[in-house]
Formats: sequence, C-alpha cells, structure tokens
Amino acid sequence: MYTQQEKDIDRIIEMAWEDRTPFDAIKSQFGMTQGEVEKLMRKSLKASSFRKWREKVSSGVGVKHLNKAAPDMLRFKCSRQRTISMNKISKR
Repeated sequence: MYTQQEKDIDRIIEMAWEDRTPFDAIKSQFGMTQGEVEKLMRKSLKASSFRKWREKVSSGVGVKHLNKAAPDMLRFKCSRQRTISMNKISKR
C-alpha cells in the first residue's frame, strides 16, 4: 500500500510529464520549485527517461511556464476535469 508521500511523488511526476501543467501549478499544490521538481525527476526516473523528459520540457512542446502560455490559458486543469482540492478529487 502506498503512503501519502509516495502518492504525492507519483502525482508530481505525472504533472511534470503533462504538457499543459505549468511548474507554477506544481508549486501551488505541492510547494516544489522547478529545480526541486527536476531533482525529483532525476532521482525517480531512469536516466534515459529523465533525458526524454528534459528534452520535452526544453523543446517548448508543452507550456511548463505560465509566461510562455497563451494569455487565454488561465486554468491549470481541463474544464471537464472534476474539482481537485489539496490533491484529492472532490466527491459530487
């Protein structure tokens, strides 16, 4: 069974891989800076996976920084996604 810390780490890694999730969203939810996320990714991923992730983040494919995002992109999540509060999905 996973501990809460392991669940949080899994969620941070998942958010870091997502193209449209900015580092600011990770910081607001988990309090981790971009550098801390990079260290976590380096420690948690295989070397080849880390290189692919860094290449993806650096290539500009996604919007990992809000200042590079389109002005109309003000949300951290899809409009169809259920509300998330403190990393727990709210029940309807």
